[in-house]
Amino acid sequence: MGKIVAFANQKGGVGKTTTCVNLAAFLALLGQRVLILDMDPQGNASSGVGVEKTKETKTIYNVISKECYVEDVILHSNIENLDIIPATVDLAGAEIELVQMQSRESVVKNILNRVIEKYDFVMIDCPPSLGLLTVNSLTAANSVIIPIQCEFFALEGLTQLMNTIRLIIHHLNPSLQIDGVVMTMKDNRSNLVAQVSEEVKRFFGNKVFETYIPRNIRLAEAPSHGESIATYDIKSKGAEAYLSLAYEFLDRSGIEYKKPGKRSLKGKK
Repeated sequence: MGKIVAFANQKGGVGKTTTCVNLAAFLALLGQRVLILDMDPQGNASSGVGVEKTKETKTIYNVISKECYVEDVILHSNIENLDIIPATVDLAGAEIELVQMQSRESVVKNILNRVIEKYDFVMIDCPPSLGLLTVNSLTAANSVIIPIQCEFFALEGLTQLMNTIRLIIHHLNPSLQIDGVVMTMKDNRSNLVAQVSEEVKRFFGNKVFETYIPRNIRLAEAPSHGESIATYDIKSKGAEAYLSLAYEFLDRSGIEYKKPGKRSLKGKK
């Protein structure tokens, strides 16, 4: 049975989608079978692995609306072992439709139950809000990863997210755990980084991953080419950071893996 990990932070622009896509990509390159579920109507995770959205593209919205089965919408990415359930702006309408559904908080959980055994990990990219799409994602998940930007107001709004997580644990998903916090967009030129890091560590303790994700031009460019950093520029600082995060994530998950040589670790285009 695979593990379902939700990437959540209602504050936009913190590297949530970037972390979901690139961690998933490197886990796949390390031999894990990974499925990305794009639950953000912006569909950035879908674009980030090269999904070309057309009117004919079947998405998670079509599954939620019971127009088709989840197996019908899974697409292969340009990386072996990495699949995706895409999203488009149509998914915004699901918030309204879910309100009228029976067991509305568990719709996504029931959808994923059909395919979870085919994967080692399902990575859910949540929308930057705390509506029903995020509630569904957290109800389906075994754990949550919270990306936080290395900036002065890093913890702003996190109280609301933590309250939502506590409510979901209490009422809907007692087994939900916080896997960790990823510090993103680290700028070594900023004197605030150490201060922010200490503040986040006081709040989350040992849940904070040791790997920090730097600000990196190649990392920012990759999504516009429909690629993860693993296929766009595996030698970049951004790629090195996400590979390190993948190792740390697997270590925390208690999963054995073999570190490949740098020459053998490269994504397929």
